[in-house]
Amino acid sequence: MSEEHDTNTNNLKSGSNLEKLLRKGEFVVTSELGPPRGASREAVEKKAEILKGYADAFNLTDCQTAMVRLSSIASGAILLNMGMEPVIQMTCRDRNRIAMQSDILGAAGLGMKNLLCLTGDHQCFGDHPEAKGVFDVDSIQLLDIVRQMRDEKKFQSGEDLKTEPRLFLGAAENPFADPFQYRAIRLAKKIRAGADFIQTQIIYNVEKFEKWMEIVRDMGLHKKVFILAGVTPIRSLGMAKYMKKNVPGMDVPDEIIKRLEGAEKKKAEGINICLEIIERVRQIEGVSGVHIMAVEWEEIVPEIAERAGLLPRPTP
Repeated sequence: MSEEHDTNTNNLKSGSNLEKLLRKGEFVVTSELGPPRGASREAVEKKAEILKGYADAFNLTDCQTAMVRLSSIASGAILLNMGMEPVIQMTCRDRNRIAMQSDILGAAGLGMKNLLCLTGDHQCFGDHPEAKGVFDVDSIQLLDIVRQMRDEKKFQSGEDLKTEPRLFLGAAENPFADPFQYRAIRLAKKIRAGADFIQTQIIYNVEKFEKWMEIVRDMGLHKKVFILAGVTPIRSLGMAKYMKKNVPGMDVPDEIIKRLEGAEKKKAEGINICLEIIERVRQIEGVSGVHIMAVEWEEIVPEIAERAGLLPRPTP
């Protein structure tokens, strides 16, 4: 297991804005940007301009929901050119370990300093269901590969690496998936493999998230990794019902559905629910920040950040 996370900003693994703020003890904000389904730099820039200044770092999804999209690394390069800090997402679905290590070196060579390691949605859910899923390694193994590249200057093969990628390593975790009692154990595995920070599944059931965090604290994991609580505004009653019934690992309590059913303005109520969740998770020991996911609704992030009292964002 890794040591307790280091709050000394002189001992940085990547020197990213995200890492510096977390080590300073700031309550960080990350957000998410979905690259377009086309070769449009302007589409990335348009979304980025909306988000700029309202979070400390910005996730670039990697062919999210197994749909072909502009590369997360290419999108990250566009953000760097705009003076914004990307968090590059990388899934194991589409690449073997050779391609992943090559892309990791490429991202680092372009100046990217944060990497989120994901197993990835199965290709059967996307626009190319006949595609061959690679899954050469899973997210835990990918974390270990990148940690080894960074800290030991070794490729996964054991061969020496001349110039290591200085990356702050992240992973996703779902506190709500079954079996619940093993979720914190899975988190421990990701920390052992090399995770420096965690972004969680969207939180609607705060009570269950609190129970998970209690187990996390009992295991001492909150002192070994920075945990960012995932939140998103609900755009409609239909969205809430769909997530409750059809999205595996998503926990939308009945009271959320009832609130939306009784609300005259569903979208405004969905935003209010998101703001209430942010306020509640901020009070939980071991939560180091929030990850605001509003893909294809980026324009709402500034309002959420402002109304939640998350502005102005600090400098490292």
